[in-house]
Amino acid sequence: MRILILRHGETEWNTCARLQGQQDIDLNENGIRLAHVTAANTKDLPVDICFTSPLKRARNTAELVLAGRNVPIIDDARLMEISFGSFEGKRCAKHEAEVSDDFLDTFYDRPFEFKAPEGGETFAQLCDRIESFIRDLTAREDLMDKNVMLSCHGCSSRALLYMMGTERVPEKFWRGCVPPNLSISTVDYINGKFEFVDLDHIYYDRKEWKNSYAR
Repeated sequence: MRILILRHGETEWNTCARLQGQQDIDLNENGIRLAHVTAANTKDLPVDICFTSPLKRARNTAELVLAGRNVPIIDDARLMEISFGSFEGKRCAKHEAEVSDDFLDTFYDRPFEFKAPEGGETFAQLCDRIESFIRDLTAREDLMDKNVMLSCHGCSSRALLYMMGTERVPEKFWRGCVPPNLSISTVDYINGKFEFVDLDHIYYDRKEWKNSYAR
């Protein structure tokens, strides 16, 4: 099985560094445009089936990237973004943050010490539902020779890689950065083991990406 982990395209909340979490924010004009560019530049990338977070920014990204292909797109709530609870909508850019420096530092540098705001999730809870998804995916014998796309989010895509990795070092959860919008990480699952093939590959001019969790 080849697994293609796709982060959703840009949204207006990305551009102003607001914590989206599980708010159902759709793609902005630039997100749609770059999804079309990504679709054109990945048209020869095999995809047999796609599982997506049901949030609009993830599902619509999958639909745009896979437009014109006969690829089933299936919602799975376990791929949703981490919930920021009462902090959803707050700015997190370093010089105009509406959350504390400690909140941001813990979120990035010590994620498994991150204290979820009221109504939110911890990274451990996020990883539990991601692990459940991975367990069910890799139990699918009918998908062992298929190319599977997963359309999701910044935290949930990193949680997928974290739970697929053999060395689960909490400080390396982010692998150096939040994944760029519309980036694709490729992982092979062969004989019960995951092999990382490519990380954060983008199919448009990298200068067009802005870090959506800008510090």
